[in-house]
Amino acid sequence: MALQDAILAALSNGESSGYDMAKAFDVTVSNFWTASPQQLYRELDKMETAGLIEAQVVQQVKRPNKRLFSLTDRGREELRNFTVRAPKPTAIRDELLVQVEAMNLGDAAAIAANVQDKLAASESKLQRYERSQSNLLEGRSEQTFLSEADHLGPYLTLARGITFEQENIRWCEFVLTTLADRTATL
Repeated sequence: MALQDAILAALSNGESSGYDMAKAFDVTVSNFWTASPQQLYRELDKMETAGLIEAQVVQQVKRPNKRLFSLTDRGREELRNFTVRAPKPTAIRDELLVQVEAMNLGDAAAIAANVQDKLAASESKLQRYERSQSNLLEGRSEQTFLSEADHLGPYLTLARGITFEQENIRWCEFVLTTLADRTATL
């Protein structure tokens, strides 16, 4: 999947400035796609040039003017075309897993510290995702939200991000417990 497709999907929920989109990518879209603000702005410029999105300049007082991006008809068509293509199989590419795989020749204490850092990062991200979930639900039950919401995509992808981080936490705890048990028996 290209960054372009993630941006088109984000804009399908309504217009956005580059700044707001970068914040959204950091909070919501990051559960399935990452991009630096610089990558995002470069891609927005390319997409505008290609006619997939258009920008409206909003004059601001005491702040730089901002551009609000929205989908063009061509962008909507590109997004529709993307949604009918079969997705590529997901592949895990995780440097920490390579470190754990090489533990017998590596520095087990350093690897355990890296797993602990991953655990802390996943716990933090899970808390952020759960706050986002609470904000989306606005006091409604999940069942009520899912039956009434205009845009289901953000919630459904957030649910996947929550599950992903819960599994990361479970795996990190498993690794750390296993290493602690091994150290205790030596």
